[in-house]
This record gives sequence, C-alpha cells and structure tokens, in this order.
Amino acid sequence: MTPEDILADVYHLSVAANSKSVIADAATREKLDYVCKCTSNRAGVRLLMSCLVAKLDRPEIDLRKPYTEIGSADCFSGRTYDEQHLMAFISKHQLPVNHTTAFLTPTLRNINSPLTVGRELVGRPRELYKTTIELLDFAAASLVDAKLMLVECVRILILMRDEKRVRMRSLLDSIRHSEGALPLSSEAVVTLISQHLDCRHASRLPVLVVAAAYSVAGRMLNERGKPLNSHNAADFQTGALGDLEVCLESDNTVVTAFEMKMKKVTRDDIDVAVAKLAHAPTRIHNYLFISTDTIDPDVSDYAKSFYEKLGGIEIAILDCKTFLRYFLHIFHRSRVEYLNKYQELVLAEPESAVSQALKEAFLALRQSAESEE
Repeated sequence: MTPEDILADVYHLSVAANSKSVIADAATREKLDYVCKCTSNRAGVRLLMSCLVAKLDRPEIDLRKPYTEIGSADCFSGRTYDEQHLMAFISKHQLPVNHTTAFLTPTLRNINSPLTVGRELVGRPRELYKTTIELLDFAAASLVDAKLMLVECVRILILMRDEKRVRMRSLLDSIRHSEGALPLSSEAVVTLISQHLDCRHASRLPVLVVAAAYSVAGRMLNERGKPLNSHNAADFQTGALGDLEVCLESDNTVVTAFEMKMKKVTRDDIDVAVAKLAHAPTRIHNYLFISTDTIDPDVSDYAKSFYEKLGGIEIAILDCKTFLRYFLHIFHRSRVEYLNKYQELVLAEPESAVSQALKEAFLALRQSAESEE
C-alpha cells in the first residue's frame, strides 16, 4: 500500500468508528485527545501523524527518528511524509490542522537526534511536546498499535471538524436571518470591528480591515489592493513593501504600501521603511503605518521629516480604528458591503493566521450587534 492508500483506509476506519474510540487504554486515549485538541499549537498532531504514516509505510523505521540527519538505517524524513502525503490528506478532508508542515516550526527544525522520552523540546505548551514524544515512544515500543493510533487521531479531528461546521453554520444562519432588518450604522460597525480587534491573537485583523476597505472602495478610487501574502511571510521573502500594497487600477504599479502594527510605531520602524523604499523597484506615493496602539507625536514628526528627503514619498502613522471610522463615514452607503467583505476575509484566512475562536468571535459579535440594532 502507498501512503495515500494507508491514509484512505485510515479515514474510512475513522469515519466508521464515529464517536467511539478505537484505543482501549484510557491513559493513551487521554494523551491523544490532548494532542489532537491542542488548538494553541497544531504542530504536535502533525508531527505525530507524519511519523505514524511513515511507520505504517515502512515498518522497519523507528518513528522517533524523523530526521535523516540522524544518519542511522532506521531514520526517515518526517518532513517528506508531512508535505508529500499528509498535507494533501488534510486539505482534502478539511481537517482542523495547520496547512503548513510541522517540521519547519522553530521547535522541530534543525534536530539531529531521536525524539525519545526525556528529550526536552523548547516550545509552548511544553506539555504538548512532552505528550507527543510519549505517544511516539508508545508506538515505537508496540505498546499501542500505530494504525489504531492514527485512526484515533483522524477520528478526533473529524469530530472537531464537524462540530466546527455546525457552530459556524448556526452563527451564519443567525446573521442571515437578520439581513432584512435595519442595517448597522457606521458607528455600530466601528464598534463591532473594534471589539474584534481587541480580542486575543488578533494581529492579522488590521490587515483585513484595510484590505476590505480597498476591496469595497477601490473601484471608486481607481485603485486596488494586491492579493495578500501569507501572514507569516516576511517582506524580504516576498519582495513586498508592506503587509498590503495598493496599485493603480490600470496597471500593477504600487502607489501606497501599508504596514500594520499591534504596538507603537517606533523610530526604528520608520528607518526600516526608509531602507525598504530606497531599494524599491518603483517609486510609491505613500508608506502608511496602521497602528492599534497610541501614536507617539515625536515618532509621527520623525516620519513626516522624510517627505523632502525621499523626494515626495510621504510616510505617516494612522490609528487603525480612526482609519476605519473615517472610511465608513466617507463611504457610508457601502458600510454593509464593507462589513460583509471584512467577514469574508476573516473566514477565508487559514487558522494559523485567524484562529477558529477568532472567526467565531466575530460572527457572535455581529449577531449580537445586529440583534440589538
């Protein structure tokens, strides 16, 4: 059987098991449940699943040695199994696991020794990595059948996926039921999105706030936002000037670059922007910082001082919520279209950028706001 055949068989067995665990030992069940449901870090479950697939494909390997750098006859490339086999399986079945390999996370890359019990991996939560290594050891010692362990992982993920779908469907239905009511005012939309920005782990949201604005108003401005890069892609990797680049509608010339900060903008941030502008392939008009924190007047003045030095390129710092308020009042008749576009962008983001909890929080906040209205 190929790894794809193995995964297809495992999925069939997982669906058949439904809500009944296939693991007899209660302690092992508890450990698997914890690793699969640890939403703060999804690397553990991908590491475990990759190693289990490798073991089922090549029984002679030691699934605690997913690094070819180890150099022994029983080691293997966990990243290869992760990217070439597991990734497509996760995507096909929309399982609630990150869509990027676990082996490039800071905790799991650059390792050249086995993942054995007692090995301390530097990552959070520490209990996740400790438990994952224990499960690898159980399977390596044949204390638990590797195939049953993989079936249990997929079974739990399927239940999580289906529960998420039910919750999302319920929240979306509640919003659709209020579509005939009086639409939210511009100020109510500002309040709603401000509440969302104040949620935990919301660093991606300011990018979506501005991207939604250009999606709605771009045609009236004869400008358009370029497609967003991945939330964890550095500008030097993508060649982008900022988190969002705005072009003229008629061509691909970037005229405005936005950089989002969930903290105060500093002089160092301004200096980095100036350095990027000096090496930019084309000359832009504006480089705008969008901050969710207070704006230091001295830093704002420092940004302004570069206008003449850069030959007419303006650098400015804008408050995110103030930007949103001005936009919605200027384009008041498009406020509902804006809100729908922001929602669309939020729901389309991978969970590594906007968590499931953050997506559900927005829908719940919107449902509550529209009910009150």
